[in-house]
Amino acid sequence: MSSATPRQGRLSTVAAAMVIARRDFLAILFARSFISFLLAPVMMVGVTLLAGSIGHHGNAGDASSNVGIAMRGADVDAMLAARGALAPRMGDALPELVVVKRLAAGEAFDPRAALKSQQVVLAAVLTGSPAAPILTGPVARIAAWQGPISMVAARALGRGPTAYPDVTLARTVTSAADTSEGRTVTAEAAQTLMFLLTMLLAGMVLSNLVEEKGNKIIEILAAAIPMDAVFLGKLFAMLAISLVGISVWALAGGLIAVSIGGAMPSLPAPAVGWGLFFVLGVVYFSMAYLVLGSIFLAIGSMAATVRDVQTLSMPVTMSQVLVFFFASYALAHPGGIAETVAMWFPLTSPFTMLAHAATSPALLPHAVALAWQVLCVAILVRAGATLFRRRVMHSGPASVGGKRRWFRRAKA
Repeated sequence: MSSATPRQGRLSTVAAAMVIARRDFLAILFARSFISFLLAPVMMVGVTLLAGSIGHHGNAGDASSNVGIAMRGADVDAMLAARGALAPRMGDALPELVVVKRLAAGEAFDPRAALKSQQVVLAAVLTGSPAAPILTGPVARIAAWQGPISMVAARALGRGPTAYPDVTLARTVTSAADTSEGRTVTAEAAQTLMFLLTMLLAGMVLSNLVEEKGNKIIEILAAAIPMDAVFLGKLFAMLAISLVGISVWALAGGLIAVSIGGAMPSLPAPAVGWGLFFVLGVVYFSMAYLVLGSIFLAIGSMAATVRDVQTLSMPVTMSQVLVFFFASYALAHPGGIAETVAMWFPLTSPFTMLAHAATSPALLPHAVALAWQVLCVAILVRAGATLFRRRVMHSGPASVGGKRRWFRRAKA
């Protein structure tokens, strides 16, 4: 009776897993090493942005502010003289005027063809005349340069500071191909970011497990609660820690973006919209992390030292790089067999479906993919927990059997 009491008082697997998850989460969250781990990427990004800012100022005269001008010869000379007169006062706000062609009377000119030309890199093209200038180029750039070009044209006409001609904006048309290409860029960026985050954060699972194995803490936990609960608790604790880290980095990135203002590059909107894309990103990251974390925990159960962890985890790390390359290949070949395989393969499915959310507005494939991924995660977690229990507690049954034989002898 006394030996059966501890078994009846044991927690269930789910309750015990919650205890382990809460213990690991709080222990790692308030550790100094974790705080340093959070600050390291923020500092790296800050240094990178600072270096980029210095490089940007050092190359202030690059082609990103070149506006080609194609007008009649006299008009070109007048515009260049006016730009030279205003440059000391307006500085970087005034675009650089590059002569593309001096047109003869009645000569036709296609500004869009000049923008596509590889001979001269131009951000926009100015045509028409000083009295009726036409600025052709991307909407964001020509809208910002509308005022400065108007001032140059007014100066070229010799008008006073209150008389400025209207600048007509000829917006370049955005085609379906341009939209698809922009969404592909967003998909590639999302895939890369999720790959870097999973590889950066999944390693914490191994280090935490090996440390507790070395301190014999695992054996103490196994004596009190089921070994499956230890596996599940550690896995979900690390997922929660990872989400905390991502939240901190996202907040820091938002503050940097606000401080920089319009200098941050913007990605084209995904097909499903930014709100749903963000939610799907969190869900797919969780699926990818649980799959990879269960594999890492199973590897950690077979490692006795940090060196063993490095040796055993190297094939998994390299295979994860191959997984990322395969997901990228599937993105580059939509509708093919590679994309179909990548959607169903458990390791590539989260990456491929996140890219699919950026390029396609359909929502039904995500419901099917998430159901499949949840099933795969359950199977892999169960398999990892079984291997974890057998490897960590491989001496358990023998020792228990030995104790039973000892008690039988004592009774006899």
